[in-house]
Amino acid sequence: MSIEIDIQTGDTSWPRAEKLVLETFPPEAAMILPTGPVEWAHPDLRVLIEDEGELACHVGIYRRAGTWKGRKVRLGGIGGVATHPDRRRKGYAGLAITAAIQTLRDERAIDFAVLVCRPHNEAFYEKRGWHKFGGDMFVEQRGQRVRFDVMAPYVFDFRYGPRDGIIDLCGLPW
Repeated sequence: MSIEIDIQTGDTSWPRAEKLVLETFPPEAAMILPTGPVEWAHPDLRVLIEDEGELACHVGIYRRAGTWKGRKVRLGGIGGVATHPDRRRKGYAGLAITAAIQTLRDERAIDFAVLVCRPHNEAFYEKRGWHKFGGDMFVEQRGQRVRFDVMAPYVFDFRYGPRDGIIDLCGLPW
């Protein structure tokens, strides 16, 4: 078995990740907000794991200025976690998430990280040190600030460990 973990810039690595991401998150399965289908941010970086030369897993890494309880914070995040169906339950997503968190930690400027997930994935993230955020999260959609409630927000503690209040991503969700 030959596994390679690579971290690449978001836009330039899209051609490599596109097929896996679109198979995992097809447009016809879009999450819906009152403003319409969710518009997602593009990642700044991507963790790509290859197994025997084939893309096995993808995780997007995001960095942005946002707010928590009205104060400016530097947010990190992960999103677009996608594992090829033939390679699930082999630890690839855990490896990719660990690489993404380490990348954010190495920057030393991130106050905390954010992700959103569906209920069936909550235990997976909690096992990896993520905490359910009990407050509200706001995002931008079609130029409007809206409450994001179609998936549960989770946080990963760096400098801060938010559990309540209001997080505003000040942009599109990831």
